[in-house]
Amino acid sequence: MSTFKAPKGTYDLIPPYSAKYLAVREAISAPLRTAGYGYVETPGFEDVNLFARGVGESTDIVTKEMYAFETKGGDQLALRPEGTASVLRAALEASLHKQGNLPVKLWYSGSYYRYERPQKGRYRHFSQVGAEAIGAEDPALDAELIILADQAYRSLGLRTFRILLNSLGDQECRPVYREALQSFLRGLDLDEETLRRAEINPLRVLDDKRADVQKQLVDAPLLRDYLCDACKAYHEEVRALITAAGVAFEDDPKLVRGLDYYTRTTFEFVHDGLGSQSAVGGGGRYDGLSEMIGGPALPSVGWALGVDRTVLALEAEGVELDLPAATSVFAVALGEEARRILFGKVTELRKAGIAADFAFGGKGLKGAMKDANRSGARLAVVAGERDLAEGVVQLKDMESGEQAPVALDALLDAVRARLA
Repeated sequence: MSTFKAPKGTYDLIPPYSAKYLAVREAISAPLRTAGYGYVETPGFEDVNLFARGVGESTDIVTKEMYAFETKGGDQLALRPEGTASVLRAALEASLHKQGNLPVKLWYSGSYYRYERPQKGRYRHFSQVGAEAIGAEDPALDAELIILADQAYRSLGLRTFRILLNSLGDQECRPVYREALQSFLRGLDLDEETLRRAEINPLRVLDDKRADVQKQLVDAPLLRDYLCDACKAYHEEVRALITAAGVAFEDDPKLVRGLDYYTRTTFEFVHDGLGSQSAVGGGGRYDGLSEMIGGPALPSVGWALGVDRTVLALEAEGVELDLPAATSVFAVALGEEARRILFGKVTELRKAGIAADFAFGGKGLKGAMKDANRSGARLAVVAGERDLAEGVVQLKDMESGEQAPVALDALLDAVRARLA
């Protein structure tokens, strides 16, 4: 045993379980790739101020959860706690918005880091797939992203997730609501820290998960009653487009997001089989974020879906993914000459797109066949000196146990036929 372990709140992905994560990432990104979203990858750490400005200096993410550090050169950096600010920064730095084709549509996949109290579904290191549509104010974009996420989840076999939808208003109507909400919150029996949060960003108090706080928020004013005509019309169009696409959703007038940059459309994907950590993903429109981080006005919308929690949701529903076999053919060579020839055949099979492995380590027939069984291969190719002298190999079906000689130069065709 190693004397080292994975840090608290983190995990290792190892086979065969890791194949689920790869399949989930592939399924979430597949609809995006067919909808014009290009892949972007950003560093795992950024200037700490990118998140302080974009995510919000008063958020728990920035004040309590962010891994911030100073480099030997004196730079103040932070491990990325979320993806949107980094992706928008990368798009601005590369001047993608100046290339005349707006919106800029990007998707990404990676690891993110928050110093939180670890529990099932909440880790200090976690994985997300995200999508951002940058530079256009259009309810069809908001609807598109919600529909694509719904499509991704359904392609995985998930059925009992719910989509919650709300509007957070904009710079015209939200200040009026903010004042009304602050006035309401000042009359409640809240602790000092929560009252301080109410003065900086009162919407975040609505997102407080404590039962004693939620009990006092029952009669809180609702943002939907304060929306301006433009925000109402925008939100109704988003709702109409999603409905027309056959995607079910629930209006949730109390839904807010924990990050400061959201405006107008906000949504969350929840799964009731996950307990307290029920959110499997979420997102919304963030029309002012570009200006917050020093860029031009670029209305944008996006989401991030948690790979970890999506896997847990699949397990909660008992969904078994149809994963491709890690190995389809396993080659067992008896003798040095057979070893050289079969190694070449394994390479040939791999070049033809067939998952093939080889009995390494010079094991005898019994040990090598045990490895073939453990590999999960459908077929085994076995050859010794006598077989090669006759120009054949033995092709064995690992499920039925049937075995037959196959001409060495016809092995590829024979394997293809058996696997078809």
